[in-house]
Amino acid sequence: MPLRAQRQIAARRPLRLGAATITGGFWHDRRETNRTSTIPAAARRLEEAGTLRNLRRAAGHEPAGDGFAGKLFADTDVYKWLEAVAWEQARSASAELAEWQKTTNALVEAAQEPDGYLNSYVRLVLGGQRFGDLEKGHELYCAGHLLQAAVAQSRATGDHTLLAVATRFADLLCKTFGPGRTEGVDGHPLIEMALVELYRETGTSAYLELASYFVEARGHGLLEPPGHHGPAYFQDHLPVRDVRTLTGHAVRALYLAAGATDVAVETGDQELLDALRSSWQTMVESQTYLTGGVGSRWYGEAFGDPFELPPDAAYCETCAAIASVQWSWRLLLATGESQYADLIERTLYNAVISGVSLTGREFFYVNTLKVRNNAFADDQRSAVAGRQPWFGTACCPPNVMRTLSSLDQLIATSDDDGVQVHLYAPATVAAELAAGSVGLEVATRYPWHGRVTVTVTGSPAQPWTLALRLPAWAAGCTASVNGIAQPTGPAGRMLELRRTWTVGDEVVLDLPVGARRTVPDDRIDSVRGCVAIECGPLVYCFEQVDQDLVLDAAAVSAGDLVEVERPDLLGGVTTVEVPARDGRMLTAIPYYAWANREVGPMTVWIDAR
Repeated sequence: MPLRAQRQIAARRPLRLGAATITGGFWHDRRETNRTSTIPAAARRLEEAGTLRNLRRAAGHEPAGDGFAGKLFADTDVYKWLEAVAWEQARSASAELAEWQKTTNALVEAAQEPDGYLNSYVRLVLGGQRFGDLEKGHELYCAGHLLQAAVAQSRATGDHTLLAVATRFADLLCKTFGPGRTEGVDGHPLIEMALVELYRETGTSAYLELASYFVEARGHGLLEPPGHHGPAYFQDHLPVRDVRTLTGHAVRALYLAAGATDVAVETGDQELLDALRSSWQTMVESQTYLTGGVGSRWYGEAFGDPFELPPDAAYCETCAAIASVQWSWRLLLATGESQYADLIERTLYNAVISGVSLTGREFFYVNTLKVRNNAFADDQRSAVAGRQPWFGTACCPPNVMRTLSSLDQLIATSDDDGVQVHLYAPATVAAELAAGSVGLEVATRYPWHGRVTVTVTGSPAQPWTLALRLPAWAAGCTASVNGIAQPTGPAGRMLELRRTWTVGDEVVLDLPVGARRTVPDDRIDSVRGCVAIECGPLVYCFEQVDQDLVLDAAAVSAGDLVEVERPDLLGGVTTVEVPARDGRMLTAIPYYAWANREVGPMTVWIDAR
């Protein structure tokens, strides 16, 4: 089908790779753990699980008759890990990372068939029978992760080996799918945003056209629902531009929404973008947990009904949180609205990094908000089973890796008029504006302390605008430029400071990150009458290990919340002491850090009646 208007929608531009660098603090520490612990451990797990062996067999390096290890989409675990390896090399050169990339690229290249097709499961198990089960086969999903890894390598390292593999496969897909060819979509979306990224990297318009086809073809009965599931399970119940409430498998819905947003942006399709924004708003208002997690049903790993957000039955897959970040980032670039960065921040600090231990070597697949006393671990994914070193379905661990490795790219954006800072961390930022080159240095102890100092390290002689995000929770924040107070207006917007800046100018933003009580929407019946504790962007929880009373029976009362800095606890955190109804004090810790000492009763929401 022909593309719509070719006018790109973009209120903000991502900075060039390397233009924003996290230099210290909270995220720097998590990323160093990811680099030195998580990614090397994954290299071993991919070997132990047989995932790399699958590719060696598909390439003919080992006998193919020894079978296939893991899920049919196991190739994607390798591709996501390769993506993380690429982004890490952009941060700092490493002989080990470079060797992993070189040898694994060669393996993937050898496993590719002469016409460009690549899928070790199809090669080894299905005898090469392609695209015979689009509902459950995940072939285009696997292709999408290959394309994303290839684009990351090209941008981060300049190595085009995997990009050549990806473009050969993408060219085959363009010849195979579309009007007048095979009419079909994949049961697990992802190929849509991957094709758009490949288009952005190569300029090949056929990739954007195929992405647009996959988006528009959804909702027209091309997929047969598996088992008891209906077409909404994989977002085939309505055309994408008619959807106003996300349904079905949460990860699939969010990957599709992110890809559709890419298509809308690149084709200038405002109608499609408006529909996606409406779906996002509904998700935030009635389908998102306090942590930013999404997916309230274990059945189908799915979104629930509006305000169906039970804390103990929450699925909140780590991959769904990451997909939410990816979608919000695309909407932020398209619109420039700070609400999207607010959700990115909430989700990263809570629903994403709760999925990996402080050591970086164990993972949660499911991120519940409540564990009861004597809960039974009946599933490996259950929080009661504790974080696992790997999973049979290992989508979440390498997804966390690539997210943390690429986190610099979410710090700031630019437009012709200025620079916008969205996430606060010690960092350096550089941008090219119409007026000239801009440099910034950000100093902060955020999220534990609310002061953010931005120093201008480079500036043109003409006026430009520095914009700083005021989080929606930050009522009462203050700002100054060179010691002179500036009006901030309401929270939940960008503070825009336009002037002719000079090197050494200093902006100080003070955000109220102190402890606060949060009450739920009354329509969430599962937590009605409860409260939660938040500090800045961090959601807190209560673990039994910190209490001298039975957590399941605990209730809180009015009274002061007392913050206590604990550099000796959980890698260094601030705890909150909360008055209990019986006069004792309950201790709350950041939610992301729970289950790092022992797995036991835990709750985010606690009775306040």
